[in-house]
Amino acid sequence: MSHNGLRAESLAPEQKWLTLPVVAAAQLLVVLDGTIVNIALPSAQDALGMSDADRQWVITAYALAFGGLLMIGGRIGSALGHRRAFRIGLIGFAAASALGGAAPGPGTLFAARALQGAFAAVLAPAGLSILSTTFTEPRERGRAFGVFAAVGAGGSAVGLIAGGLLTEYADWRWCLHVNVPVALLAALGTASVPRDRPSTGGRLDVAGALLSAAGFAAVVQGFSQAESRSWGSPIVLGLLAAGVLLVAAFVAVERRAPHPLLPMRVLRDRARAGAFASVGLMFTAMFGFYLFMSYYAQTVLGFSPVQAGLMLIINAVAALAGSTLIAGRLHDRVPPAALILPGLIAAAAGMFLLTREPALYLVPALVLTGLGLGCVMSPTASLATAGVRGEDIGAASAAYNAAQQLGAALGTALLNTIAVSSSPEGTTSVHGYTTALGFAAGILVVATGIAALTVRGKETP
Repeated sequence: MSHNGLRAESLAPEQKWLTLPVVAAAQLLVVLDGTIVNIALPSAQDALGMSDADRQWVITAYALAFGGLLMIGGRIGSALGHRRAFRIGLIGFAAASALGGAAPGPGTLFAARALQGAFAAVLAPAGLSILSTTFTEPRERGRAFGVFAAVGAGGSAVGLIAGGLLTEYADWRWCLHVNVPVALLAALGTASVPRDRPSTGGRLDVAGALLSAAGFAAVVQGFSQAESRSWGSPIVLGLLAAGVLLVAAFVAVERRAPHPLLPMRVLRDRARAGAFASVGLMFTAMFGFYLFMSYYAQTVLGFSPVQAGLMLIINAVAALAGSTLIAGRLHDRVPPAALILPGLIAAAAGMFLLTREPALYLVPALVLTGLGLGCVMSPTASLATAGVRGEDIGAASAAYNAAQQLGAALGTALLNTIAVSSSPEGTTSVHGYTTALGFAAGILVVATGIAALTVRGKETP
């Protein structure tokens, strides 16, 4: 019996590897839906009569529900069993996507996006937990997490590409409808996922659940408001202050709760905490990067939305190579730091090149950032759950996903603000893009320093 309650060593090899595409498909849905509607948003706004002030809720409703409910989603996975929670998440995600695609008005679409985020909050931690408990041998773990990381690293770019293609050649509603067959096929595939035993962790930590959801929502909404207002706005400052206080209260409650949503022992492991910090800062830099590459290609190079999306295939392919051909193969041969540190440096170098001459270094920058992202995602995802107690694995998986969501929200708001404020007359220019990307490169340098101090030695099996 493995430490997590799964009979992992008794599984036939073919059953193990059937689990991987099911989990990867779910991960693709979760990541892709963070960006797939971005390009479709103008069409959806026209079709449903949304106001300019309300349209951002198509993006924000998903992000707030997903991030705010992640810790609860991780606890649900432990309480029900990760396979059962995974299946519930997939079916719920399919239903929410169908509702959004058929939305007759803005209110229904906003509600559907929030429901997508809620079911994603159950789905994402359950998927990572299943992967971690199914693949325990170092070599196979490297291969499995390499594929998982490739999907996570390339999913955002794929979302932008798919959103552009579906909006231009089909209809904006297909950006939501396309999830339904993928989610239902993955739900059928859960028959190949090994059973696990629900944790007997006691009652739900209600205070922790409310504080984590409210704290995350306040911080992310503060970042979101900073884009349209300013970082000095009383509303922004109030939201961020409230978020910090709520998160501090959450930590205080978790330290004393008999059955906490996030046991502090999960964060006390230095290498795991370093992995959370590394992936969070990487997402802070990369989400700004995707935004600026899309804008730059369309406003400066004259690309269509589809062409701008297709340009990001270079980044997605490089991320696939970094996570599978490099990180996946070296997983059991080198310590995690030997992948994370070069990955962060490569991504920083790619962004720094764009501060010199964007048009000249566009392709090398896309390659370097993709390789870097792939090399960081695989070992950090594995470190997030390595050596964790069986009852804590859902919480560790949820914390890893929360680090990504916070990083993405912060990066989009912070780097967009820097780009606009450093451009003449408040209109985003090439100078604004390069200034923001230089700041993003600096974030990755800081992440490299943190990883060098925290992520040491071999991964704990």
